[in-house]
Amino acid sequence: MPEPTPGPERSASLGTEGELDQDRYIGTRDLTRWKSGPGLWLADSVNRIGRLLGPYQALVLLLALGAGISVTMTWLASETYEAVTQANGVAALDHPVLDTMLGLRSPGTNVLATAYTNIAGVVGMPILAAATMVTLALRRRSWTPVILITAAAGSLFMTLSGKNLIGRTRPPLADAVPPYEHSASFPSGHTLNALVIAGIVAYVLLLRQHSRRTRVLTITLASTFALTIGISRVFLGHHWFTDVLAAWLLGLAWLAIVITAHRLYLTTRKRTTPAPFAEP
Repeated sequence: MPEPTPGPERSASLGTEGELDQDRYIGTRDLTRWKSGPGLWLADSVNRIGRLLGPYQALVLLLALGAGISVTMTWLASETYEAVTQANGVAALDHPVLDTMLGLRSPGTNVLATAYTNIAGVVGMPILAAATMVTLALRRRSWTPVILITAAAGSLFMTLSGKNLIGRTRPPLADAVPPYEHSASFPSGHTLNALVIAGIVAYVLLLRQHSRRTRVLTITLASTFALTIGISRVFLGHHWFTDVLAAWLLGLAWLAIVITAHRLYLTTRKRTTPAPFAEP
């Protein structure tokens, strides 16, 4: 039996046409509009690259450059971290926060927290990201979800860079809940990856959510997941509070880079795609 041909409304949501028709807006905000001078200059520059290489190639190039920026940010974070710890600043919270978490533990909460934090581990998070990526790519017939979610997973390099630069020791094993972890402590990889992957998945979903209530729910769930994964790492004694704090900040920065790259991609698509797909 032949596969049914998508109707006009369904076809308009697929491929490049669907990206321009539906991915350009979050609520009433047009993601291809740049109001600031630097934003306009950046959009014009990327548009020239897109005309030369192609929109998808320009997006990949932007993300590659962003990866370089992210590694630089991680190095700067490590330098800032060392300065802060030497001055006994934010790090002064590490021991009090850990002591507070020790007082909240019980056998039941330890088991639940361990199961929950494993969702953002080296097995759970890749499975969640890959399943979402494949589903969205097939439904939308677009490579964009694949590129964005794969790029978001580049937060792994930020984790490895930070751990190699700092080599910070984790909290004492006597204060940790098994199974124990022995890699460097700074930054928290679970927290960083959870924030970036959940954030980019939420962003891709928001592009095609037309209900404000649904958008608020999506943002709330992603934010809560990233926040509670970070808290669980301190609760279990696997990381210091400043490891988690740095992961949140680095994750937000990388997420901003990936989203900006996608906005520039959409802008290039709009400018290089002839009518009837261009903005009326």
